[in-house]
Amino acid sequence: MSTDDRIRRLESLRAENSAAHERAIDRQHERGKHTARERIDMLVDKGSFQEIDTLVRHQATGFGIEEHRPLGDAVITGWGIVDGRKIFVFAEDFTVFGGSLGQVVADKITKVMDLAFEVGAPLIGLKDSGGARIQEGVVSLDGYGRIFERNVRASGVIPQISVIMGPCAGGAVYSPALTDFVYQVEETSHLFITGPDVIKTVTGEDVSFEELGGAHSHASVSGVTHFVAADDRAAMEEIRYILSFLPANNLEAAPYFTPDDKADRMDEELTSIIPDNSNQPYDMHHLIELVVDDAEFYEVHKHYAQNIVVGLARLDGHAVGIVGNQPAALAGTLDINASVKAARFVRFCDSFNIPLITFVDVPGFLPGVDQEHGGIIRHGAKLLYAYAEATVPKITVITRKAYGGAYVVMNSRSLRADLVYAWPSAEIAVMGAPGAVSIIHRRELAGAGDGAKDRLIDEYETTFNNPYLAAESGLVDEVILPRETRPRLIRALEMLRTKRESPPAKKHGNIPL
Repeated sequence: MSTDDRIRRLESLRAENSAAHERAIDRQHERGKHTARERIDMLVDKGSFQEIDTLVRHQATGFGIEEHRPLGDAVITGWGIVDGRKIFVFAEDFTVFGGSLGQVVADKITKVMDLAFEVGAPLIGLKDSGGARIQEGVVSLDGYGRIFERNVRASGVIPQISVIMGPCAGGAVYSPALTDFVYQVEETSHLFITGPDVIKTVTGEDVSFEELGGAHSHASVSGVTHFVAADDRAAMEEIRYILSFLPANNLEAAPYFTPDDKADRMDEELTSIIPDNSNQPYDMHHLIELVVDDAEFYEVHKHYAQNIVVGLARLDGHAVGIVGNQPAALAGTLDINASVKAARFVRFCDSFNIPLITFVDVPGFLPGVDQEHGGIIRHGAKLLYAYAEATVPKITVITRKAYGGAYVVMNSRSLRADLVYAWPSAEIAVMGAPGAVSIIHRRELAGAGDGAKDRLIDEYETTFNNPYLAAESGLVDEVILPRETRPRLIRALEMLRTKRESPPAKKHGNIPL
């Protein structure tokens, strides 16, 4: 065979690999979805994608599957560039065997996962699959196990992002659950362990695909999904955006962007953001936007556990993770879902060298039998554990209420916060004034009128519900004016940029899961 013949053969194989069945592509488009290749093109910088394993074919036999052996099988893998930075990607191809996972599909995915891990670059998984390839039996299940093991090994080493863009069911769901962030596309994506038909058979419950595993169900009810995208293109744009906040791996810093916002900017609106009545709510989102660069705050888990706010922002061009109680939802109390949501985000930031800024306005843990029996002690301890374990720069700003155990949990000095600032409106105490007075002056108040109780409440608030006793004890480093928050945080982060902490030698701790 001549050299020209050999070249023509390779070119023919390449053409076969990149050519998908026209009808399959049409069906994908009819469902409102793009193909795997189209999605990769949307994600990476133009012309930067380098595909690998293009000539792979499955080796399975039986049920007629040996008669259909498409090149590349049901997943496209490789690496590319996003805004000048390297990423690795695998995109399940629903036009080939419904994107099902067989042995060679798992081989391709694990190979690109190993490359991402070894090179130290983010891994993006675009999920659109009918599940395990039934014709290959237990081998396909083994493939899922191999993927899960790599998800765990890479956790905290490289950022891992999953994008659910079609079906993702059964064992397949656990890979996204193990990654750092899960995006889900509205209407076209469904994520569940068992589908509506199985649930109907086993439990008698009637539920639609969308209600069971749709984007909004998982974003607002289960908390599995962090972000909801309107369509495939919007999802890829959001992935490009979140990558701008993240380092390539755990040994690097997040990208720096020269800010347009001034480091010494003081926003007078912060002075009036806290209502005079301490029981009145305000929006923590707005407070955060007044402090960070260009009011740019990328909220994570926006629709879930809305009594706490978490997300990514920048201060003077450097990426930071933000955690803040939300007085506009459940008065900012900590409950089970809020504790777990914040704990996971804190651990993510700590894994990838992203400093943490915590805004505290917490009246306590949410009371109730459901909370106690649901394990608020165990789940609240997760947030405490996450803050205490974190070694990145940790700065706390107490804006208003900081009561009891919830004060301690929200990155207090005792959990090794590096710096704690408080506004003059801060109320740092074991509990609110009415409850404290009822306990301390129980005998005195027996038979006394409301006027006596009001007077004692006023005295308690004057003496205890302020930041100054904490400052006297060194538990607050400085009481600052609200408008000073941004420049104070920026200067503190500059000082803490070289922070080094050496945890004790151990395999790992035992977080109260």
